[in-house]
Amino acid sequence: MIKRITDSPAVRAQKLAPLILAAAEEIELTQDFPPAVFEQIIYSGLLRLFLPKSLEGEEVSPSQYLEALIEIAKADGSVAWNMFVANSACLLAPHIPFKTAKMIWSDPKAVIAWGPPDAQKLQAVEGGYKVSGVWSFASGSRQATWMGAHGHVREIDGSIRVNRQGRPITQTVLFRKDEATLLNDWQPMGLRGTSSGSYRVENVFVPEDQSGTRETPECRRDPGRLFAFPMQGLYAVGVMGCALGLASAMMEDFHRLAVAKTPRGRGRLADDKLTQAKFAQHHASLRAAKSFADQTLSKLYNEAPNEGAIGLKERASVRLICSHGIQASVEAADWVHRAAGVSAIFSESPFERRFRDIHTLSQQIQSRVAHFEAVGEILLGGQPEVFF
Repeated sequence: MIKRITDSPAVRAQKLAPLILAAAEEIELTQDFPPAVFEQIIYSGLLRLFLPKSLEGEEVSPSQYLEALIEIAKADGSVAWNMFVANSACLLAPHIPFKTAKMIWSDPKAVIAWGPPDAQKLQAVEGGYKVSGVWSFASGSRQATWMGAHGHVREIDGSIRVNRQGRPITQTVLFRKDEATLLNDWQPMGLRGTSSGSYRVENVFVPEDQSGTRETPECRRDPGRLFAFPMQGLYAVGVMGCALGLASAMMEDFHRLAVAKTPRGRGRLADDKLTQAKFAQHHASLRAAKSFADQTLSKLYNEAPNEGAIGLKERASVRLICSHGIQASVEAADWVHRAAGVSAIFSESPFERRFRDIHTLSQQIQSRVAHFEAVGEILLGGQPEVFF
């Protein structure tokens, strides 16, 4: 059994990784986690690293979270992705009434799944909201016990609720999973095991105390340096951790392939000079990205306020390390896939699923190259009104 209290998150992840790796094919085919595997994931506490200590969570630093996530992603990208989503949902806990948070997370198997905001509106009514619509990309919905929906709020008088900048506020409402209908429409290229399908909600009443907004970390109930980070920034850390883990695993498997493979008409792959140079370059790139992320996250965490929120430049630093780490990971994965030749094209190879997973990850909003532009604007003195 995995020691939940004495081991660090990364060590727990390392101990759990062989079990996940052995189940990776089944996870992809069924788009679900085998019960025995999910039980160990729950027992490991790795889905509650960002849960506040007031709710018996671990409230670990972003760098500790990143370390654990990378280890899980080396074993399976889908499990790592759902781990990141489950932990991200924990970040809403300080922004909803404590009684509600206690009700949800007192269940040791509690997991929240939700999709990103879309055109759907939340209709304000007396005492709460009426919710109807279809949301997509609900990663972890098969394992979830609660669902969430994000959207702009249409007030009773028909107006749209706005924040202090005069922009429409995005509110999150939470409801039990049996109040939603899961749609079997998740057939992507990669990350199939995440079961990130759509879900339909029809005229569900959600009480006000089962809602909150993730836009203002400074308005949280719980103190603590972790919660000074905006949720969107920690989302990006999660995607980067999945990317770094997938790319690192591909590099490790390529090392094993290169020392054993002799391509037709050539010498041993590990003796090829171009292969040696490119392997070294991507090895350095991934280590540099990981080190850059560790140093930046540790510094920001150590300097973060116990109350309030980190500033604009600090938020830009989080976005920069994540965009850089994701880009370095995708570039390394692309090189490995090409350099492995036909050894990478078969479903039973250690490269094929990871290649599909990382390229599915690369299409997600946190992976946009445009994030470099947003960071560059701030580095060059720009002061955007809103930056997450």
